[in-house]
Amino acid sequence: MKIDAEITFRKLEIFMEFMEKGNIARTAEALGISGVSVHRALHTLEEGVRCPLFIHKGRNLVPLESAFTLLEHSKEVVALMARGIDETRQAAGVGQGRLRIGTLYSLTLETVPKLIMGMKLRRPELEMDLTMGSNQVLLNMLEDGVLDAILISISEGEVDRSRLEVLPMFRDDIFLAAPASFPLDTSHPADLREFHAEKFVSLAEGFATYAGFQEAFNVAGFEPEIVTRVNDIFSMVSMVQAGVGLTLMPGRMKKVYENSVQLLRLAEQYQMKQTIAIVFARNRELDPNLLALAAEGRMYARTFIDTPNAPP
Repeated sequence: MKIDAEITFRKLEIFMEFMEKGNIARTAEALGISGVSVHRALHTLEEGVRCPLFIHKGRNLVPLESAFTLLEHSKEVVALMARGIDETRQAAGVGQGRLRIGTLYSLTLETVPKLIMGMKLRRPELEMDLTMGSNQVLLNMLEDGVLDAILISISEGEVDRSRLEVLPMFRDDIFLAAPASFPLDTSHPADLREFHAEKFVSLAEGFATYAGFQEAFNVAGFEPEIVTRVNDIFSMVSMVQAGVGLTLMPGRMKKVYENSVQLLRLAEQYQMKQTIAIVFARNRELDPNLLALAAEGRMYARTFIDTPNAPP
């Protein structure tokens, strides 16, 4: 026998509440709905079951034996479905007590700690796992379901916005970086053509800053001599500090290394910005943990609206 469309979980919940309260008014009050809604739910449920569940005594509905039989099975089926939904969400990694976040290395200096502190205030019971990697590695991990959300630099065409939700937080300039001892002329922006004889260090392919590095030197019209490529921005900056070579890096690194690394704004033809954003799957946009992360990201983004010149 097919189950009638009039029999829904919502109606069963109203029915169970009525059987406990024994009164339409008290049931409506407990559920925060109108008495008319309670009466309609009970009436249509009775039609769906295709047998009487109640009799009228004056203005009261009195349950029949059939109602108590339905009550027993309703409790079982609603509890079973609630457990099934919970296990389904667990299998999908949705709304659980753990959030797996991927981030660029450079964002661990300030952005990620602030987001985590805000998240702990919003959802103190939530545990957060942090994975660091390149733009491409993090996107792949998000696609494979290994991560719940990532903080990366986005560019046109790199992110499929039909499947991924993108929440921009701030934009960051790219600078020429040199060791403190390097004779850098800071009286004018850096024209990369003046540095064609210098050695450079770079991030490996797949990192957002690497793409900008390649683009800038394409504009300059020469291929720089790259001494070494590294897999995280902190190693790259250490190489610059040690005098191994120059590099291009985002301004958000400035605060930590301002005493040992010089940053010089690029000349207009080389200038570029990175847009840093939170990215997660669009089909998980109602996940409570991701909603909290998105809310915190918007709060963080407001600091750059309210104080436009604030460093990232």
